[in-house]
Order: sequence, then structure tokens, then C-alpha cells
Amino acid sequence: MEEEKKAEELNLDELKKALEEYQKQKDEYLAGWQRARADFLNYKKEEMERIEELLKYAGEVMLLKILPILDNFYLAMKNLPENLAKDENVKGVLQIQNQILDFLKSQGVKEIKSTGEKFDPNFHEVVETAESQAQESGAIIEEIQKGYTINGRLLRPAKVKVIR
Repeated sequence: MEEEKKAEELNLDELKKALEEYQKQKDEYLAGWQRARADFLNYKKEEMERIEELLKYAGEVMLLKILPILDNFYLAMKNLPENLAKDENVKGVLQIQNQILDFLKSQGVKEIKSTGEKFDPNFHEVVETAESQAQESGAIIEEIQKGYTINGRLLRPAKVKVIR
């Protein structure tokens, strides 16, 4: 009988040790699973941000192809004779320019202000220089081609004429 008690106590001790070991294993597995889940959630969040960023700028190529059309409208307006400026048909055609500008604005595109500003190599490209004593060096006196940004990032630099 005493032997049976000792055997039961040994068996009970072994069961307690096994239970403790399994408890430790369970805690390790749970902690590992929680880390893996947190890593996955972080990855998922980062991937969504990356996709949003890609989509934000995915239309850039298309927008760059529209800009020369807009340039032609500006050129047409600049060279339009006075007698045609008030013609209703011409005004109707030039209204297309406003529609293109509205579309570009809805896509996050903004014009870069150039004339009268100080030259900024981040937004302007010098295509011509001029001498002048009246204005300071680096001042933009003429905009040859408009520049644009998209969501705060440069889409196309403005081509400008600058004082040396």
C-alpha cells in the first residue's frame, strides 16, 4: 500500500512537471502567435499605405500627356488677335481650357507661380537669360512654359527666362 502511495506521488509529481512544461510551451506559442499577428497587421497597414501612394501618382503619365494640350491653349490665347478675342465661337473653344484646368485641379495638379518670383531650381528650368540693371539677379521675368505640381510633388518644371 505504501508502495502504491509512493508510485502515485511520483506519478503526480511527473504530471505536475509535465503540466508546468506544457504551460510554458503554451505561453511561448501564444507570445509567438501574438508577435506574428502584430507583424502581419503592421505589414498589411504598410502595404495599404504603399498602394495608396502608388494610386496617388499612377495617373501622372496621363496627366503629363494632357499638359501639352493645355500649353497649346495658352499659346493660342497669347497669339489671339484682338478682333477674335470677343468672338463667341472662340470663347467656346477656349472654354475647353477651363475644363482641362478643372480636371487637373481635381487630380491634385496645381500651377507653379513663376513670373515675378525668385528662381528656384526645384520648380523652374532656365531656358533663357537676360541682362537688366532694374531687377535683381535670379528674378524670373517671363514664363515660357507653365510648370505643375501634383499633390505637392513636381510634375513638370516651369521653363522660365531669368535675369543674370
